[in-house]
Amino acid sequence: MEHAVNIREISLEDAEPIQQIRKAISEEDGSVDFEKFIEQQISENKGKLSLVAEINGKVVGYMISTILYAGFGIKKSAWIMAIGVLPEYMGQGIGLALGRKICDIYKEKGIKHIYSSVLWDSTDVLSFFKKLGFERSEFINLKKRL
Repeated sequence: MEHAVNIREISLEDAEPIQQIRKAISEEDGSVDFEKFIEQQISENKGKLSLVAEINGKVVGYMISTILYAGFGIKKSAWIMAIGVLPEYMGQGIGLALGRKICDIYKEKGIKHIYSSVLWDSTDVLSFFKKLGFERSEFINLKKRL
């Protein structure tokens, strides 16, 4: 079912709907304090860009990103850190609309590269990013268990 999707910048009132989206996707992710996280996003808005997608005033998806100004061998770049769409709205192009909007905004800001980090076996997420035009980068993700 096609609906008109409104994409706008995130606000503090979006914390609870985003929390619900995370819980609907993964119980494990439901424990993140999104109110505090979004508060940080908004108050430290220097280079941070996060969007929500609404249908009939209901938040049905979100994308959280940031700009990094320096890193291991890269200059100013954007990073998509999180995306989510309510399961009943998946497959309707909402994530793609959010991704395209983020890409357009960063392009207007003169950002040349956007990155994201995805689990290697998350074929649905990998497929999503491929549809947005993402490809394998020159980075290898590293981690250390503490």
